[in-house]
Amino acid sequence: MSKKWLTFIVLALFVLTVGLTGCGGSQQAQPAAAKVLKVGAEATFPPFEFQDEQSKDYVGFDVDLMKAIGKQMGVEVQIVNTAFDGLIPALESGQIDVIASAMTITDERAQKVSFSQPYYKSGLSIIVKADNNDIKAFKDLEGKRIAVQIGTTGAEAARRITDAKVREFNSASEAFLELKAGGADAVVNDLPVNEYYLAKGGSKDAKLVGEVLSAEEYGVAVTKKNTELAEKINKALEDIKQNGEYAKIYEKWFGRKPQ
Repeated sequence: MSKKWLTFIVLALFVLTVGLTGCGGSQQAQPAAAKVLKVGAEATFPPFEFQDEQSKDYVGFDVDLMKAIGKQMGVEVQIVNTAFDGLIPALESGQIDVIASAMTITDERAQKVSFSQPYYKSGLSIIVKADNNDIKAFKDLEGKRIAVQIGTTGAEAARRITDAKVREFNSASEAFLELKAGGADAVVNDLPVNEYYLAKGGSKDAKLVGEVLSAEEYGVAVTKKNTELAEKINKALEDIKQNGEYAKIYEKWFGRKPQ
């Protein structure tokens, strides 16, 4: 081999080495992608989750709560808008990681998913048209036309009322529209949702009647297979309650401090 060729080979190897080192340095400088937590929510349920009319962003108590929990866990939260009756199937199939959608903790649901510690206490209530003086309590709903949101505890309670004609809708807003149009005598739904509807203009045509039925607690749902994630969410939820972030979010959406 000539001296000329030997010099060429040494030079080529040097250039190749520098090139590989440069590539390696470039890759190490790239930041690691943040882990994304996919949160399933039925985003037509104000004040818990809904789409802002102007920004089109998902907002609400549950949205802020999960963002605060995500921050504690060091993950980015992505809201996945899903029909309420499709949330548990979406969780079981792996399309979402958790459910945070004002979901009441029930024995039936707890057979399919693992719930976090409760994060909100609620109950069922009735809304009727402003000029309706016949319905004053749950016992007065017998034989009446009741609008509910599909898959909710309100729908379950309405179906237990004697001779009630229950109509299920995909969202709470659709149930309220049915009442306003005269297609239903009453809407049965969670108290804070009914109160929010009235506060945002619904009180012109409707009113809240009767006492709140039963106490309900909402929880964040996780697949039973992912015990590690369930523990992390419980820990983060406890942390934001301790550091005051939970109270700030609660007061923002409900105008009062948590009890």
